[in-house]
Amino acid sequence: MQSRYFTLTDYPNGLPERELFTLKTQELPELNPGEVRIRNRWLSVDPYMRGRMSGQHTYVAPFRLGQPMEGGAIGEVIASNDERLKEGDIVSHMGGWRDIAQISSAGVYPLPDAKVPEQAYLGVLGMPGMTAWTGLNLIAECRPGDNVLVSAASGAVGSLVVQLAKAKGCHVVGIAGAAHKLAWLESLGVEPVTYKDRGAQELSDAIQLASPEGIDVYYENVGGICLEAALSQLNEGARIAVCGMIDTYNAEKPTPGPSNLSQMVVRKARMQGFIVADHWEHYPEFLKEVAPQVAAGDIDYKETVKEGLEQTPDAFLELFQGGNTGKMLVKLTD
Repeated sequence: MQSRYFTLTDYPNGLPERELFTLKTQELPELNPGEVRIRNRWLSVDPYMRGRMSGQHTYVAPFRLGQPMEGGAIGEVIASNDERLKEGDIVSHMGGWRDIAQISSAGVYPLPDAKVPEQAYLGVLGMPGMTAWTGLNLIAECRPGDNVLVSAASGAVGSLVVQLAKAKGCHVVGIAGAAHKLAWLESLGVEPVTYKDRGAQELSDAIQLASPEGIDVYYENVGGICLEAALSQLNEGARIAVCGMIDTYNAEKPTPGPSNLSQMVVRKARMQGFIVADHWEHYPEFLKEVAPQVAAGDIDYKETVKEGLEQTPDAFLELFQGGNTGKMLVKLTD
């Protein structure tokens, strides 16, 4: 059996060029003990993957040039050398960026029975959802009645953050760009603020109008002017959970820090970065809380879907151009 997969031909500087992604074909060997073969149905592309294209080891190893790339995926087991998994099982795993994955069964997990679409386990009930829940609850320690600000609030992570915060009785402000994204946030009961055509001071003024009593929790996905604007609106004892800084991922040279970092001292604030994998022991707790809400329709989530394996690099690159509302997914077709 053959597998088609994407590989990188070189490590990019700045926004990756589409030509760096090459689709290749390989003949799969016989299964070794403890291996499983999966026909992928859904692939995930996520901003963190840009860091794996740097050639540097950060909190995760870089992609290897010429080798199959990796990422979250949902698929059907079509052959197994592990008694824990059988043909026909629908599973989640990290053998993405390909149509057929042959990998160790150690990182393959049957989907829970939560009466939700299977691709939800790549988005609202997967790594992005767990990231939202972890940052808001474990890192920022959000409390009922807090004033909460979220950047990239219409994305896969941010859109769940705002809804979890609203469910706690918080006043929530969401930063986004496109008009349809702002409208969606407003429909969720969020005060929408655009960053388009605004500098840090203008954005800060807009945040103040949306949250006159300041900000107790800032959920950071972007960096850049969003961080600078947020710092000026912090309340005393504010907590900032830093999930990512997508504004810097494709920078070709070091980006300047915020000019008002001293507000961290003045406001006696706390800012903490985190990696969701370090908190994965809480995933069952997250599922217990959020999965029933998703199944009942109490959580509104959106997906941007590209069809066909060939679309995977384009889907990834659109993440950095505002091309997604909610979770960006690739649906594989027969």
